[in-house]
Amino acid sequence: MPPRKTHLDALDYQILQILKQDARAAASDIARQTGANERTVRKRIERLVSDGVARLTTVLEPAAFGYVTAADIFIEVQPAHEAQVLEALMAMHSVSYLAYGEDGNKISIEARFKDNDALRTFLRHDLANLPGVTITGYTYVPRILRNIDEWMPPPEDFDLS
Repeated sequence: MPPRKTHLDALDYQILQILKQDARAAASDIARQTGANERTVRKRIERLVSDGVARLTTVLEPAAFGYVTAADIFIEVQPAHEAQVLEALMAMHSVSYLAYGEDGNKISIEARFKDNDALRTFLRHDLANLPGVTITGYTYVPRILRNIDEWMPPPEDFDLS
């Protein structure tokens, strides 16, 4: 594992915890909560973003748009078709997560749908019509317990001394 390019300390930990709860939190409010100088907080946030430690973004709630059905889908792609398949998957609005699996030809997909019929269409038509794709498994996800936007490394990954 390559060494981390950013030293993270207790103030970084506090700032990140506050931003996880509210990415729109003002630096002045964060400074008040942490006891740090507002300018210091601003610079820390800039550094955390520029060093790739954090991304400040808007996370959409699929259910608010009617996407109440989720599925984890696993496929294998023939190497000759990989670029074309990845481009097609990246363009599909229903795909919310896409990653390589343990082998170079295995791909993990998380997808969201408005109903079970849309999931069935995705599996039977959208994926099935992609060249070189074999669906190796899938599972309906009745409830997501934790999303990536809720993840936080443990305190021991920070210098809290």
